[in-house]
Amino acid sequence: MQRVVVLGSTGSIGVSTLDVIARHPERMSVYALSAHSRMEQLAEQAAASRAAVVVVPDDAARGRFLAAWRGAGRPPEIRVGAQALADTAADAGCDTVMAAIVGAAGLPSALAAARAGKRVLLANKEALVAAGPLFMQAVRESGAELLPIDSEHNAIFQCLPHGARASAPTEPAAGVRRLLLTASGGPFRRADPADLEAVTPEQACAHPNWSMGRKISVDSATMLNKGLEVIEAHWLFAMPPDRIEVVVHPQSVIHSMVEYEDGSVLAQLGQPDMRTPIAYALGFPDRIASGVPGALDLARLGRLDFEAPDFERFPCLRLSFDALRAGQAASVALNAANEVAVQAFLEGRLPYTWIARVIAAALEWQAGRSSVTLGSLGDVLALDAEVRAYAGNLAVA
Repeated sequence: MQRVVVLGSTGSIGVSTLDVIARHPERMSVYALSAHSRMEQLAEQAAASRAAVVVVPDDAARGRFLAAWRGAGRPPEIRVGAQALADTAADAGCDTVMAAIVGAAGLPSALAAARAGKRVLLANKEALVAAGPLFMQAVRESGAELLPIDSEHNAIFQCLPHGARASAPTEPAAGVRRLLLTASGGPFRRADPADLEAVTPEQACAHPNWSMGRKISVDSATMLNKGLEVIEAHWLFAMPPDRIEVVVHPQSVIHSMVEYEDGSVLAQLGQPDMRTPIAYALGFPDRIASGVPGALDLARLGRLDFEAPDFERFPCLRLSFDALRAGQAASVALNAANEVAVQAFLEGRLPYTWIARVIAAALEWQAGRSSVTLGSLGDVLALDAEVRAYAGNLAVA
């Protein structure tokens, strides 16, 4: 019986995870849940899943959770604060942790799970983008099992040779030539770059294929999310940047591909539903039901299209490759500046096209500073805070 901690349970990944878990009561159960603001939804989830523990950010949230509790019997144990979140991820009462907290806020708890040797289902990009060397070292040293949840990395994981499925490889899998990450192109795949200045948050969040949170939807529109996935793929699969490519595939049916030295290309196909990679990771190495309705009807789909990404339309993707080649400090700056800029855009304080400008300025600022040592989580978080402060001064109306 797997006992699962779902960090970020009220987000889209968390909700899908609980759906898959509920379909397999004979092999998995919920140990703990966490949420930042949606206490009413958290109370409903805790009652339905019979979670033993919930983690909330502060005492006010604790009060709201208790006020919302309608479950039978006593409420679960309530833990409060960021340290409680990390402690719960490392708790002896669980063996599997879904790390689905968006942004740098999810980094400490994901790292705590890795250090505790858990099976880590990684849906938090920042764990690898901001702290790739630290995170992968923790996985290797603790013997943790790392399974990627992003549909692209999950697809690559499925297409790699069985012997290459180590949790933290130190070199590319034998025989692999390239990793091909697919991207839908988002809502602006055909937009004239000159027309993007007036894009609204509603337009940016209207993804044609996937249902996601607002921040991730904006990242998809700018293709910054694909840039973060390139950095993640570098760390997950020990693949050099020049052997990772992005291809735009608007149907979102092929989730990514692996090209081998003999010319073979293996692809993983499926409907655009995150329950597929979640079920794959929860059941690994077995295949279990995900709840995704219907079969993939390729005849009805009719065609699969591919095109190269346009870096003029998607400058954030180019900046991501630049950051990966520049080093870890640049990757920290890329992620931190993007989070600040996207939040400002969603709040109406920054034009859409200025997201890339803020990121570019932060990368240039970081490159002009003296070398930074990133030997600990504290070092990473300190640099993250500095970049956020700098980017915050740019992301104003």
